[in-house]
Amino acid sequence: MPSMTFILADGSRKTVDAPAGLSVLEIAHKHGVDIEGACEGSLACSTCHVVIDPAWYGKLPAAKADEEDMLDLAFGLTKTSRLGCQLLMTEALDGLTVSLPSGTRNMMG
Repeated sequence: MPSMTFILADGSRKTVDAPAGLSVLEIAHKHGVDIEGACEGSLACSTCHVVIDPAWYGKLPAAKADEEDMLDLAFGLTKTSRLGCQLLMTEALDGLTVSLPSGTRNMMG
């Protein structure tokens, strides 16, 4: 089974099983990683914003326009930012590393 590593806001690392077909957001929730996901993956917020390790960013499918629009609202946006709800785990992404930003901006509240 693929695995992935979350770098938490405090700098600690959490490596978890990452079943193919689940989103990074779903994997985080399954393993108690603190990613909000206020819209439950419906692409209506940016609270599942993650920062992709630069070594992995080029291996991901390109973000669609709707994701880019939501990322514009994300707190701490970087060049390798993505929404966790839009990234589906595959065997090819075994070892993926993502960092959690230091905060989120919840416009749904």
